[in-house]
Amino acid sequence: MEFKRCARCGCFFESSNSVCCNCEAKDKQDIYTLNNYLLDFPSVSSIDNLSYNTGVSTKNISRFIENNIISNL
Repeated sequence: MEFKRCARCGCFFESSNSVCCNCEAKDKQDIYTLNNYLLDFPSVSSIDNLSYNTGVSTKNISRFIENNIISNL
């Protein structure tokens, strides 16, 4: 394994994931929040609107979309 930079907090870590172990639980919570919101409100007008209504940063929403973690958009 090689050192990577956490996509969420920027710290260096050694793993096969894209986020460090400290941020992994935060990512799971954000994904859960986004999925629940998208089930209730499937017609989201923008990432900014989604971020405002869920409290998940636009940076993380974009990262989830790029990595096909959130596919309801």
